[in-house]
Amino acid sequence: MARLEECYQLAETRFERQFPRPLVELDLRGQRAGVAYLQRNLLRFNAQMYRDHSEDFLQQTVPHEAAHLIAHHLFGLAIRPHGPEWQSIMVGLFKLPAQRYHDYPVKRRGTRYLYRCQCADNIPFTPQRHAWVSRGRQYQCRRCGDLLHFTGQQAILN
Repeated sequence: MARLEECYQLAETRFERQFPRPLVELDLRGQRAGVAYLQRNLLRFNAQMYRDHSEDFLQQTVPHEAAHLIAHHLFGLAIRPHGPEWQSIMVGLFKLPAQRYHDYPVKRRGTRYLYRCQCADNIPFTPQRHAWVSRGRQYQCRRCGDLLHFTGQQAILN
């Protein structure tokens, strides 16, 4: 929170205006280090990545997400997420590289649902894609064109 406040104070000094402070949640999971929800003025951060890489996380990730909200308040919704407006805040204001992605190692774990067609290989589906199939979406094999069907089997990734 202190690092976020530093970012906002820098922006307020530079742009000579107040910015509403965002709600912050540490409930993000998966591969993303942080996400900015512009219209909700909300920042979500990955607590595990923060614990594992706290120094870099505070130096780069927190300002990265703050820059999204600040750019939104300055320029509106019509800007690209990592466009020149956002980049100008990262480089010009925060004096940081405008990196779009973190390079923290990510542990890929989880369940994959195995699907099959006429080809010999199983095709692993993520839980999200498997849920879409259960709601009626269909997928075709790119090689043979046959519809993919759930085998009833799951694989666990570590």
